[in-house]
Amino acid sequence: MEVVKNLDIKRYMGKWYEIASFPSFFQPKKGENTSAFYTLNEDGTVHVLNVTFVNGKKDSIEGTAYKADPKSDEAKLKVKFYVPPFLPIIPVTGDYWVLYIDEDYQYVLVGGPTKKYLWILCRQKHMDEEIYNMLEQKAKDLGYDVSKLHKTPQSDSRPEGEDVPQDKGIWWIKSLFGK
Repeated sequence: MEVVKNLDIKRYMGKWYEIASFPSFFQPKKGENTSAFYTLNEDGTVHVLNVTFVNGKKDSIEGTAYKADPKSDEAKLKVKFYVPPFLPIIPVTGDYWVLYIDEDYQYVLVGGPTKKYLWILCRQKHMDEEIYNMLEQKAKDLGYDVSKLHKTPQSDSRPEGEDVPQDKGIWWIKSLFGK
């Protein structure tokens, strides 16, 4: 599967809103206002902070992303989270492949080799339907079952405490029980 080449990692940093994703066991089923914050570390890795709100309550999990093959120009990253997050002892690593990004770094399609996970992210809370449809078609062309895409509710008003993690990693425990 082709991925983006020569991703400008510095331009990729910052806040991304989750517009849609495949439901997964490690994300809350009723998550809203979900976003990811990426910050470049001094060693070239990326600090990852994923934030979501469930029933108005904020939850988050932190991890680290790094190039799967440091010598490659492909945007194939690995993301490592520790579980349970409040007592980080077991590393869980997943693929984070940048499949498509626009030239202005405003929207992106992210997946992986197994095609079990897919995310459509945007710098804004809402995405133009035409752009969404284009990204959905790109995913379909890559062999993803886009019927599994679930749009993530994003409210126009800013959730209280949006930028401050509160219940670090609780979503991981709840996800084990299907909540």
